[in-house]
Amino acid sequence: MAVEFNHTIVLSRDREKSARFLADILGLEVGAPGGPFLPVVTANGVTLDFMTAGADIPIQHYAFLVSEAKFDEILARLVAGRVPIQADPHGRHPGRINRNDGGRGVYFLDPSGHGLEAFTRPYGSDPASELNGVTEEVPGATVN
Repeated sequence: MAVEFNHTIVLSRDREKSARFLADILGLEVGAPGGPFLPVVTANGVTLDFMTAGADIPIQHYAFLVSEAKFDEILARLVAGRVPIQADPHGRHPGRINRNDGGRGVYFLDPSGHGLEAFTRPYGSDPASELNGVTEEVPGATVN
């Protein structure tokens, strides 16, 4: 069998709130609880097991490769939900998306402060793209 990434534990301040936020934004389902975990399963079978932590939570980054159509849905949910977005992980381009590798990408935070990213082209898939480094304003987007 080839090596496949199967699951990870996502520490959160409130597993219900964080799992439901991610599932709602990405258009996924929250599964049945299993002990301290509340699962959200992606299309390729990777499970994010949300767990409420009683201590400080180190901030993590979770990136999701999506289709162009799914990106449109995600972006619409972020705008409608007034979730602040940005084109980069450092917050230099609030209210915008990036066009890296000829695709589109957006960054946003979950309720526990984890950095989330949705993007349509894998990093480095088109290093010669004229769109690398280009950002676009998103009408109606909320900024921090």
